Amino acid sequence: MARKPARADDNMALSRLAAPRRARAEMEFEEATILGALFGQFDANLVQIENRLGVFISARGNRVQIEGPEDAVARAREVLKGLHQRLTQGHELDAGAVESLIAMSAEPTLEGIVSGGSGEAPPIMIRTRKKTIVPRSATQIEYMRALASKDVIFALGPAGTGKTYVAVAQAVSQLITGSVQRLILSRPAVEAGERLGFLPGDMKEKVDPYLRPLYDALYDCMPPEQVERRIASGEIEIAPIAFMRGRTLADAFVILDEAQNTTREQMKMFLTRFGMNSRMVICGDPKQVDIPGGPGMSGLNDAVGRLEGVEGIAITRFSVADVVRHPIVGRIVEAYEGKDG
Repeated sequence: MARKPARADDNMALSRLAAPRRARAEMEFEEATILGALFGQFDANLVQIENRLGVFISARGNRVQIEGPEDAVARAREVLKGLHQRLTQGHELDAGAVESLIAMSAEPTLEGIVSGGSGEAPPIMIRTRKKTIVPRSATQIEYMRALASKDVIFALGPAGTGKTYVAVAQAVSQLITGSVQRLILSRPAVEAGERLGFLPGDMKEKVDPYLRPLYDALYDCMPPEQVERRIASGEIEIAPIAFMRGRTLADAFVILDEAQNTTREQMKMFLTRFGMNSRMVICGDPKQVDIPGGPGMSGLNDAVGRLEGVEGIAITRFSVADVVRHPIVGRIVEAYEGKDG
């Protein structure tokens, strides 16, 4: 039986159904002193929200009006509420913080992250000497909870997702509060196409280039003079994984970075260093293996396969969507992963 031709009014009805519903929302902020930081220099934060969510935002005095598709307006409103909440809690805002709240505005947990929900649970955050770190992606929420409650945590995923940075922040927080006595940061000194062995200097000077990302994260969480003092006293130790052999790491927060470049033997050795009142975090990207034999020889991949589901061990998997650096970093990672399969 032949279908009847669609009438013009039927087509108009269908187009109305397909088009997103338009909406308008108004917000008013009482604290005039923080409006400059909330809106950003030359309204940069508002422009960023407009461009990412496809809305139009106009600000007059302490009033903000948002217009656009209904869902986008609701998300923009939540982002502004989140930014305002962070400022009133004393946190600083930058383009990364705005971007993270935009990304998380699609998550139903955003209100709970920013304000702590109905007042029953505290906000998810890590306090250090220099700053307070709050989750910048949905997976970071899961990760921060694991860091606060599990003995051994595996953090897997691409660069830029905050795996190592958040772990260092948690470690510094626990060192400051005295819940651990030492902070031990390690990574395998594996050459990823570079050759540093010819460089002059002693062993420390040769391996320090490999450990620089760990130093950078430390200096971001603690004043430099405190970092140097604690390194000198032995409270903070930064060393290649080979230096862990034969030790028992008690009363310590231990982080292994770039763990995908450990062998199976190295990973087993490292994990069995675990001591009383300690916590271990193993960070790595299973797709970026630089050791001979590739992913099949990676101690990280082998350990995750053996230990997933074991009590006391958490595994957090980050994806490209969790990249919290400049938005273009996420697009670069996605392009490479798509090409490489």
